[in-house]
Amino acid sequence: MAPSAVVDYSQANRLGQDLEHMSDAIDDVNSMKYDSESKFDTAKDKTQFRQYEDACDRVKTFYKEQHEKQTVAYNLAARNRFHNASRPRPEMTIWQAMEKLNTLVDESDPDTSLSQIEHLLQSAEAIRRDGKPRWMQVTGLIHDLGKLMLFFPELETQGQWDVVGDTFPVGCAFDKRIILPGTFADNPDVDDPVYSTKFGIYSPGCGLDNVILSWGHDEYLYHVVRDQSTLPDEALAMIRYHSFYPWHREGAYRELMCKKDHDMLKAVQAFNPYDLYSKSDDVPSVEELKPYYMELINEFFPQKVLKW
Repeated sequence: MAPSAVVDYSQANRLGQDLEHMSDAIDDVNSMKYDSESKFDTAKDKTQFRQYEDACDRVKTFYKEQHEKQTVAYNLAARNRFHNASRPRPEMTIWQAMEKLNTLVDESDPDTSLSQIEHLLQSAEAIRRDGKPRWMQVTGLIHDLGKLMLFFPELETQGQWDVVGDTFPVGCAFDKRIILPGTFADNPDVDDPVYSTKFGIYSPGCGLDNVILSWGHDEYLYHVVRDQSTLPDEALAMIRYHSFYPWHREGAYRELMCKKDHDMLKAVQAFNPYDLYSKSDDVPSVEELKPYYMELINEFFPQKVLKW
């Protein structure tokens, strides 16, 4: 008779318990309050950030061009190009996208000259140090990857003015709380009888999903990851609205919000310190941090290779 298999039930039970404890630990991390007050930035002088009036000529020239050219017509054309079914969709992983982006210096940003991958890791590490959930950490890691659109000629980007910088609605009056508001004078929509009114083509309470924000990396990345990740709505809002400073920081355009937008505003405001104030942190070590963030990426992007 063949010898029977010997099963060590005590070892199997221990393995099962270990897996259960690990699962519980992951659940605990992911259930942490994402909107608790940030701690990493308590000792920072926040008055030194976003000083656009004192910014260098490069930044001021950028916003003058952006504010003159972000029109309703341009935004409709840009979205048509993105959603065109015949558009080639480059394919790469999240980490490959980060490495590709690493040669870009954002002309709109007065607060940093670091490479993009260093800024992304600064944001993610600040979120991680404050004990925020894993989905928020990976959101910090990827939030600027929409700037990749600069490298895709089929999207017909015009420089940096339709990729980076603060965002704002088009199709209604440009609010005075947008940075450098005087530079909208040469935007043709300023003289349009509809677009120049307070609500323009919108109605009170219509919801931000129905508002056309100036086309750029936020909107682009939102559409890329929305259907190719398991990120929650709060993370998608952090990506889509993190450059919408007139709204989440200055209080403009609140009349357009619907009920959902109030929850999304809370999410974006919780994310903002990690995007903005982490720029003065130490430069992170890419190679040391890569294994941890590769694990996070694989958790929330099960397809591994994304269509951009």
